[in-house]
Amino acid sequence: MDPDFLKQLFQQEFTKIVAVISKGFGLQYIEIAEDIVSETFLLATESWQTKGVPANPTAWLYTAAKQKTLAQFRRNKIFTDKIIPEVRQREPEAESFDDFNFSQENIKDSQLKMLFAICTPAIASEAQIGLALRILCGFGIEEIAEAFLSNKETINKRLFRAKEKLRSEKIELELPPETEIIKRLDNVLHIIYLLFNEGYYSKTQNQILRKELCIEALRLALMLSTYEKTNTPKTNALIALICFHSSRFEARLTNEGDFILYEQQDEERWNQELIHQGLHFLKNAASGDELTSYHLEAKIAQCHCIKEDSPEKWAEILQWYDRLLVVNYSPAAALNRIFALYKVKGVKAALIEVKTLQLEDNHFYLVLLGELYKELDKNKAIANFNKAKILAKTTLEKEIIQQKIDAIKSAMA
Repeated sequence: MDPDFLKQLFQQEFTKIVAVISKGFGLQYIEIAEDIVSETFLLATESWQTKGVPANPTAWLYTAAKQKTLAQFRRNKIFTDKIIPEVRQREPEAESFDDFNFSQENIKDSQLKMLFAICTPAIASEAQIGLALRILCGFGIEEIAEAFLSNKETINKRLFRAKEKLRSEKIELELPPETEIIKRLDNVLHIIYLLFNEGYYSKTQNQILRKELCIEALRLALMLSTYEKTNTPKTNALIALICFHSSRFEARLTNEGDFILYEQQDEERWNQELIHQGLHFLKNAASGDELTSYHLEAKIAQCHCIKEDSPEKWAEILQWYDRLLVVNYSPAAALNRIFALYKVKGVKAALIEVKTLQLEDNHFYLVLLGELYKELDKNKAIANFNKAKILAKTTLEKEIIQQKIDAIKSAMA
């Protein structure tokens, strides 16, 4: 059995099963829900290795998870003594909880409610994001630690406290009032944005592109767009951003899985349907008077869907980055802006500004310095690339930087 297949299936289905179980039995049992799903996947691994993968592995998982859920609560008398009376009180017409529902509609409803329940003001913002990345996005503890530049022990404590808060505050797995939905939507969108970023350029795995995370991010964002209260301009802007970036998936990697730089990508491999979808959602995002970072990043991503390397294109990108830094400053956006500045005004102007950032411990900063120095001082370019290679977190990043070093050395020979 292909371990990558099982890992991808876990990433896709873990979050759905946990959401449905938690919707049925309450957020106070969320840790039990996680354990049940983990046990279900362990059973799948053991069974499928000997009997082969079933024709419908997802249905197999849902059936096994349902059986384990019912057995777990019956065994602890929670099911009989507490859950059934509560469920019957809430839903008098329900004859039996054996109708445990893994329909696509119920999965979507459960995940939407889970997303907003986790983003309750009762939980600190960082804990909200960490919990959502774990419960709704299937991130491992190490991946969450990387995302927060923290360690596993700290993240485990943070998640434990967040789950305790869900129990002590008796948070219900239901959509909050309309005014509260608007308040929580920013964190919900931020979680989806983080998920997509990790998939688009992974900082925690030795692979540049993790498509399954990008697809999951798009699915969650589209889910928000189907609900009137969350179908806002900024929701549509985030969807547009994801569509534009996702359109270049197939062009970013060779058949062997090697990374292809933007300048070397084959435009014919860009997904025009996703680009058109991005334009559709960007048009939807134009209503209202709020200009968010998602709007600005979507406009930048739209520009990158035009392969022509013209001064006008880079001047427009520079303009959008200038506005983005005012709305939502980040070192990554500042570095990308300087690359656009280099395209518009040349190396010397870019070098003056890049040195003001002083991000010597950031390998992207050092890579940018290396790129800029290639035209002026090849030895300085190599020195910066070497420093970047030391700081790079993944093997693939180190390999890409080494390719840049080798190319300069070949040109010098």
